Amino acid sequence: MQRNNEEKLSKININWYPGHMAKTRKQIEEDLKLIDVVIELLDSRIPSASRNPDIRKLTQNKKRIIILNKCDLSDEQINKKWVEKLSKEAPVLLTDANTGKGIDKISKKIEDLMKEEIAKQAARGRINKTIRVMILGIPNVGKSSLINRIAKKNKLEVGNKPGVTKSKQWIRIGKNQELLDTPGVLWPKFENEEIALNLAFTGTIKDDILEKTEVAYELLKVLYEKYNSNVVERYKLIENDIEKIENSSNSIYELMQIIGRKRGALVSGGNVDDEKTARIILEDFRSCKLGKISLEEP
Repeated sequence: MQRNNEEKLSKININWYPGHMAKTRKQIEEDLKLIDVVIELLDSRIPSASRNPDIRKLTQNKKRIIILNKCDLSDEQINKKWVEKLSKEAPVLLTDANTGKGIDKISKKIEDLMKEEIAKQAARGRINKTIRVMILGIPNVGKSSLINRIAKKNKLEVGNKPGVTKSKQWIRIGKNQELLDTPGVLWPKFENEEIALNLAFTGTIKDDILEKTEVAYELLKVLYEKYNSNVVERYKLIENDIEKIENSSNSIYELMQIIGRKRGALVSGGNVDDEKTARIILEDFRSCKLGKISLEEP
């Protein structure tokens, strides 16, 4: 992997817009006519990159709740900053569908948001109106896991890879609430390289269409700058390692080589297997083994 530190990842095609997503967008437009409340689900590690601008435009006239999911994977102090910022446009909740954190607050938040509307309906003689809720988000933000937690049933197929949910499903989540799940939708063109990279780092864009060594290289560059102590601790970097990195003409690639050797990611001849090392780095980040990390700040 010959490159210098300033080289960008722009040579890699990281736009991903499967044909079914264009169809899903049209279906969402139709379904929104039935909906009272929209839940916009974001990845708390990348709240900005995981926001589909198309969704914001489509739902601008609907009551909305913003949920920052996977909050147990992200930096708690930065989570607070995002809640403060996003609360200016809609109520915000922090959740983690894997652990169940914050899930019990969702139904109550929906009721609070619809309280005035329900009172108006009751005054007209419509008692026990069903509140219809739609969850929207890009692939891999944890929609199916979240719905399973809310509904307390494993009715939806859930997977670690993006794009598992294929079609819409209504699920009763309470006496007067029904939830509509939709497949994740990306947008045709990413606004900038940083957004595309953050989506690649978190696995939203499928790994099998990317050059893993390039993605891991760019991720490690960010982590070594912003979460240096996490990297040092996870990979047990000693003073000699730090000196090698600092004296190298390509410090991040040298760091990858050190990680590969420490983890035994070697091929014949004792050379480091770049792809295997890349997989280790990406997996350590995505599974929180590198600690709670946020890639974006408000």
